Amino acid sequence: MSKIKILFTIPNFDTAGSTRVVYDLVANLDRSVFDISIACNHDKGAFYQEIEKLGVPIYLINTTIAYKPYFSFFSRLKPIVSFFKLHQFDIIHSWHWSSDWTEVTAAKLAGAKWVFTKKAMSWGNKHWKIRSFLADFIFTINKEMRSYFSYKKNQKLVPLGIDTDYYSPIGFKKPINEVFTIVTVANLVPVKGVEVLIRVIPLLKNVRITIVGDGTPAYVSFLKNLCKDLNVEDSVVFLGRQEDVRPFIAQSDLYVIPTLDEGRKEGMPMALVEAMSMAIPVLGSNISGINYVLKDFPELLFKAGDTNDLAQKIKVLIDNNEQALGETLRDYCIRNFTMQNFIKNNEAVYRKLMKPKSR
Repeated sequence: MSKIKILFTIPNFDTAGSTRVVYDLVANLDRSVFDISIACNHDKGAFYQEIEKLGVPIYLINTTIAYKPYFSFFSRLKPIVSFFKLHQFDIIHSWHWSSDWTEVTAAKLAGAKWVFTKKAMSWGNKHWKIRSFLADFIFTINKEMRSYFSYKKNQKLVPLGIDTDYYSPIGFKKPINEVFTIVTVANLVPVKGVEVLIRVIPLLKNVRITIVGDGTPAYVSFLKNLCKDLNVEDSVVFLGRQEDVRPFIAQSDLYVIPTLDEGRKEGMPMALVEAMSMAIPVLGSNISGINYVLKDFPELLFKAGDTNDLAQKIKVLIDNNEQALGETLRDYCIRNFTMQNFIKNNEAVYRKLMKPKSR
C-alpha cells in the first residue's frame, strides 16, 4: 500500500507559536504511513534550521495568490496547481492564519484533499466563508471556533499538542527571587495588551516584569515610554525575541498573558500552555482561547484590560505562595494537551480522508 502524501503549508517558520506545533507534528507522524513535505514562503529565521533537520522535503514557494484582478486569477493560479500535481500530494494541510481561499482552489484543481487548522479568532468576512466551504476538513482548537462552522460536518476540535518532555522544569534550577518576577512571552502588537501588565507595577510591591518577544516598533516604543511615564523602568526588562523561552519561564514566579478582548484575540495560545507545562503559576485574560486552556481554573482568569483585577489576582498568588499551583497546571497539560493525542487525532483524520467511499 502506498504512503499518504501530505504537504504542510505555512507562511514561514519565523513567527507565531504554531511553528513549533507544525515542527512537532511533522517530527512525530508515522513515516511508515505518511510521506511528508513542507511548503513555506522563505527560509528566514533561526527556527527554519531546526525544520531542515527533520529531513523532509521543503519547498520555498508561496502557495497563495492575490484575489484580484479576477480576470487573470486562474492563469496566476496555474503554477501552484502544477506544483501540487507534479508532486501528487494526497492531502494539503494549511497552517496559514489568513482567510485566503486561493490555496484550496489550487488544491481542488489538482485533485488533492485540503484541510486547515483554524488558528486565530478572526471570522465573518466572505473570504473565511469561501475558504471554509471549500475545505474537506477543518481542525478547530477551541470550543468557540466550532460555532463558526456549525453547518460543517467535517470538522473536529483538536487542541494543539505540546512536547511536555521539552517544556519541563527538569534541568532548570528554580532561583529564589528576592523580587516577585512575572514573565510574559508575546509577539509585541497592541492586541497583546502588555501595557495592562506594566500598569500593575505601581499597584504592587516588589515586583519585576520580564517581557520576551519583539514586534511592531511603534508598539514597543509605546510600552517603553509607558514605563518612563510610570517611573517603573527599573522594574521592566525587555529581552526581545528568544529562540528558547524555557530558561526565562523557569526563572519566574508567574506567567501572565494579558491579551485584550479585541482584534484577532487568541485561538489557543501556546505560550500559555508552555508556561503551564514548565510548572509555574499563570494568569490570563478572560477571552476565548485563553479561557479554553484555563477552563478548569476560572480563578486564574481576570477581566481583559482590567489592571485592577489583574493586580488583585497577583496579590492573591503572592499572599498564598501558590507555587504548588505550577505542578497542578503541568499535570493538567500532561492529561489534556499531550503531543501524543494531538498526533493521534491528526493521523485519524488523514486516514479517514483517504479511505475509499463505499458505493
